[in-house]
Amino acid sequence: QVQLVESGGGLVQPGGSLRLSCAASLSAFNIYVMAWYRQAPGKQRELVASITTGDKANYDDSVKGRFTISRDNAKKMVYLEMNSLKPEDTAVYYCNAAAFRLGREYWGQGTQVTVSS
Repeated sequence: QVQLVESGGGLVQPGGSLRLSCAASLSAFNIYVMAWYRQAPGKQRELVASITTGDKANYDDSVKGRFTISRDNAKKMVYLEMNSLKPEDTAVYYCNAAAFRLGREYWGQGTQVTVSS
């Protein structure tokens, strides 16, 4: 059974940093585009950042310059380094793995990030 398990969320003050991790029990991890999404209360889930199989990263404009996504194919891990956090970054963050050509997409259970003083 495929699992994506997030960790690293928590409470942080504005301007602080957090590092989210996602451990994937996927065979052929390297064929998946990995991404982080977030969902704030009362809002739709939105794409925060993604990283392709060739390590090309893309970011939502709201996090550019503050967040960094990376992946370690050998460890089957994906990370989201979040700096200069703002209260509006508060949300549940979800790890996503997608191989659309194969019709496969998986989600983690989410980890809460709260930015508050």
